[in-house]
Amino acid sequence: MKKKRVRNSASPVRPQGHGLASDSQSHRPQGHACPPVRQGLASKAKEYAFLLLKFRLRSEKELVQRLRRKGFSEELSQETVNFLKDKQFIDDRVFARGWVSSRLKRPFGLRRIRQELVQKGLDKQVIEEAFTRAKEDYDEAGIVRQLAENRLSKLKGIEPLKAKARVYAYLMRRGFSPDLISNVLRK
Repeated sequence: MKKKRVRNSASPVRPQGHGLASDSQSHRPQGHACPPVRQGLASKAKEYAFLLLKFRLRSEKELVQRLRRKGFSEELSQETVNFLKDKQFIDDRVFARGWVSSRLKRPFGLRRIRQELVQKGLDKQVIEEAFTRAKEDYDEAGIVRQLAENRLSKLKGIEPLKAKARVYAYLMRRGFSPDLISNVLRK
């Protein structure tokens, strides 16, 4: 009867010339997954990006940031965004037009909307194109007047200077220009 030979799992015994590199001598650069694992990560990144797009449109920069926050590498995040861009699932111009349109319906001021688009990483030219279209039908002064009247009607019991100061602050938070607000409140 032969005895079984038990190996210590802490230090595996490998014969010389086995063809496998030790962990420190690996032929792959550090940080790169083997192709099947990388493909799996790529599909997970795409799935997550599609999940995000299911709820609302997003800018390229926004998607890269969300993928990075989820734990995907910078390279994989950028590849995923490039894939979505090539397949026309994302387009910063379409995103900007949609964002401006939805924010004007709330209504917010043009200053605030522009600032939001800059934060979302859109190119200045793309932002200007979206604003050129939006300004054609948008009467910002009329909107400010209407919002100021509605707000002042709710503040009837307050002395006029305090009420105007509160309306001014409210309109500033909504992103309207200080000059426009002052002009409307003077009238």
